[in-house]
Amino acid sequence: MKNRALLVVFILVFGLLCASVLAQNALVKSGDKTTSKDLFGGSLMVAENIPSPIENNSPLQEPKEFSVEVFKDQLVNFGGETGDTVTVKRLQNGRVVYKKIKVPVYKKGTDVSIEVKLRSNGDKWDKSGSCFVVTNPELIDVIDVSLGKEKFPANSFGDKGFGGVLKTNEYVPALELMRFMSPFGVGHYSDEKKYPKIKYNRPVYIPKWENEVVWEKDISELESVVTGEFYIGVWIDTWTPDGYSVDVSLKYSGRPRPKLKVLPLLNTVYYVEGQKIPDFFAAKTLDLNFSTNQEMRNVKLYYTTTGHGGHSGGDEFIKLKNEVFFDSKLVFGKIPWRDDCASFRRFNPSSGVWTKKDSAYAYNENFEREFKEIEERLASSDLSRSNWCPGSSVMPYRIPLGELKKGLHGLQVKIPGTANKKDQFNHWLVSAYITYTE
Repeated sequence: MKNRALLVVFILVFGLLCASVLAQNALVKSGDKTTSKDLFGGSLMVAENIPSPIENNSPLQEPKEFSVEVFKDQLVNFGGETGDTVTVKRLQNGRVVYKKIKVPVYKKGTDVSIEVKLRSNGDKWDKSGSCFVVTNPELIDVIDVSLGKEKFPANSFGDKGFGGVLKTNEYVPALELMRFMSPFGVGHYSDEKKYPKIKYNRPVYIPKWENEVVWEKDISELESVVTGEFYIGVWIDTWTPDGYSVDVSLKYSGRPRPKLKVLPLLNTVYYVEGQKIPDFFAAKTLDLNFSTNQEMRNVKLYYTTTGHGGHSGGDEFIKLKNEVFFDSKLVFGKIPWRDDCASFRRFNPSSGVWTKKDSAYAYNENFEREFKEIEERLASSDLSRSNWCPGSSVMPYRIPLGELKKGLHGLQVKIPGTANKKDQFNHWLVSAYITYTE
């Protein structure tokens, strides 16, 4: 009798588990799509044609290795063609695209990486770009403001006219997953048959122009904000109707790792139409005061910075020291600079090219080495810049802060930027967030 009772209990429990799994599979496999209400109040397809977040994973186990193709051949442009506007929403007349996706939740944490592929769709210039997420949709965010549903809080302003820069109690800046810089015309202008004069831009050490540029970055510290359901977007500072074609994917290893909390602090990237180009560093320090309601351990500050504009004598091409203070203590002081830009030459077919006279100690026709005067190509994309190159991604600086007590804290960013005159457009794109454990 006892054994029979145990058998009945086992059958009931097993039946309930099977019913639960079947119900979940029916939910996520219905047309390979799930739906939810989007920000416009309509039905938004979530993770269309993406493998189910719980497919092949028992509800009693941690999710396995997983990948999400967020965008594929996605147009990012200014006006012009729009492409898919059902699953993908467009802001700034197409310079920002975003969508809601859903991926597994890893209770024990996981490694995460992001991959971005970019091809020019006709834009021949180098442009700033950013891939971002909205971390807390319960608060005001850049999407709400873009849609006219909210306004930037007064205390989010970095300076007069520069709203949405700083974290507040009711507003959270977009969290930057990757900063990147488009190269000059990769892909579109790489075809030397279609554009025969492009071959004269190519130095002898470049066998061919590349068809796309690919960036990959480990973002495992941000695992807690890129699992579950969230909004993810791409911004490119293009002003052409041709713009760019972009692929974005996220990869999750399933390997357990310590979970971290994430707190976005500031972001000067102008994701919202009407936000000004952040040129205020020439006049003032960027100051943020924020409160924590608990003690934080193992705190790290991630700081991303790039200088732009001003032509040859502006912030893009001169060395300017960045200083970051946390609770009045200098925690970072460095000149952000890249002098390896010539290594990205194969991605920059439409870059402007000059010639420069130089001397080479080279072999002559008799295989004797001698000094001779030569003239070499020098491309705009070869020039050193303020922490970026055309065709590069930008890695954040990681600054250990130790432990933070509960209460008020301050973050200041000081950059001796160059004041703008006429059409110089000097500015700095800066974003920062902290990770911590409780």
